[in-house]
Amino acid sequence: MPPASSEPELGRVRRGRDARAAKRRARVQTWLPELERKIPWVDLLSEEQVQTIHDASMDVIEEVGVEFRCDDAIAMWKAAGASVDGVRVRIDRELLMSLIGTAPSSYTMVARDPAHTVTVGDGKTIFTPSYGAPYVLGLDGVRRPGSIEDFRNFTKLNHLSPALHMSGGVVCEPMDVPVPKRHLYMTESLLKYSSKPFMGSVTSMERAEDSLHMAGIVFGQDYVRNTTVMTCLANGNTPLVWDKTMLDSVRVFAAANQATLFSPFVLGGASTPASTVGAVIQVNIEALTGVAFSQLVRAGAPALYGQWLSTVSMKTGAPQAGTPEICHMNLLTAQMARHYRLPSRCSGSCTSSKMVDAQAGYEAARNMYGVLMAGTNFVLSTTGYLESAMCQSYAKWVLDSEQLELMCRLGGGVSFDDLDEVLATMREVPPGGHHLGTAHTLANFQTAFSMPEMMNSDNYEQWLADGALSAEDRAAARCRQLLEEYEEPRLPDDVCAELDEYVARRDAELPDLVS
Repeated sequence: MPPASSEPELGRVRRGRDARAAKRRARVQTWLPELERKIPWVDLLSEEQVQTIHDASMDVIEEVGVEFRCDDAIAMWKAAGASVDGVRVRIDRELLMSLIGTAPSSYTMVARDPAHTVTVGDGKTIFTPSYGAPYVLGLDGVRRPGSIEDFRNFTKLNHLSPALHMSGGVVCEPMDVPVPKRHLYMTESLLKYSSKPFMGSVTSMERAEDSLHMAGIVFGQDYVRNTTVMTCLANGNTPLVWDKTMLDSVRVFAAANQATLFSPFVLGGASTPASTVGAVIQVNIEALTGVAFSQLVRAGAPALYGQWLSTVSMKTGAPQAGTPEICHMNLLTAQMARHYRLPSRCSGSCTSSKMVDAQAGYEAARNMYGVLMAGTNFVLSTTGYLESAMCQSYAKWVLDSEQLELMCRLGGGVSFDDLDEVLATMREVPPGGHHLGTAHTLANFQTAFSMPEMMNSDNYEQWLADGALSAEDRAAARCRQLLEEYEEPRLPDDVCAELDEYVARRDAELPDLVS
């Protein structure tokens, strides 16, 4: 037995180690800027193949045409010189490309906290939350309809994530709020509980106008009619249809210089030919005609070449996520967007899995790696995504959010900045020695290599002693901690009051049921 006099010294050593460990574990809120790539993207197509896709797309637009199911849109196309037959619009390729040429190759999205202002396009990538899930997989592991409380929780989490660059759009559907009023409470939550950029409502012209007005309460009404603070989603009805709902919202947002993601909703093999190249040609047609329409509304309005892609199981007809073909399509569409000098959009950590399991991890990781290699600029649906967008998981949100930080590290490339110090320390350590105690290691061990908290790398005995927790268990505990630690980025009291008054007034004016 060691002498009693040594015990206090050992105790002090332990406390000192514990204190240092606690200091290392103490979380300092950080925000990662948009990813400026230091690794090359992959151009899968040759120049000849890019031209083949372009020519085929132009041929279909000129010969078959695209339907614009909106009287005002049809009048605008007629005035621009397109060939119009009912709602079918055939656009000469020179006219189409002249319109595409007025859309910017990048744009800045201004946040109410300048620290969160980001640039989209021109080689930069931003990561944004998932969109539209009607169900939530709760921290208790129970799947249930989403609520406004869930919506606010996910908005808070999105605000806290270092690698998410927006608070979101429809981060989950608050099913306990009537549909005609739902957009009011979602937009209010996005503005109140996060100071990052956000997405406006696109389910009707009136709802888009409400989103714009509410943004104006926060930023100033004149300001939001010229300065981009939102990026909004317009889904095309594949094949070859832009409907009135989407076109009306485009008219509102593009007229106010807000950005629009023109995203054909593609089910490969069902709404497109059963062909990777065929699906991409159809995406190309729909995305380009959507972007061109936004330029009829306001030349120079930010517009993104987007898509939501899934292949369809020919066994069941169900959407599939994480297949190699989706990676191919993401690579091809990002390359085509660069060809047209447009910012690009795709989806990220997608999975068809119903649980936070191996399938969810494999599919999400494969999708995100393909997205990173594609060089896409705006990556939607990066956190919490399950069931092919039908469900949003709290635990998977935590796991995905951490993976985004690792993706930023991967995309940021390798630094040679401290090479002289590295070579100097290599000369200090003799053959057969180790680098654990060198000055360079002690100065850099916390930042030299990624140390994800949710991925357990302890030995088996330590993992067992700590409770034998799964990744989902650890993520659920971390999620509870984040929500407990969250601090609201408060709006000024007068702005809060005006926002609340507007929501209350519009709530009273709108019906509870869709007419």
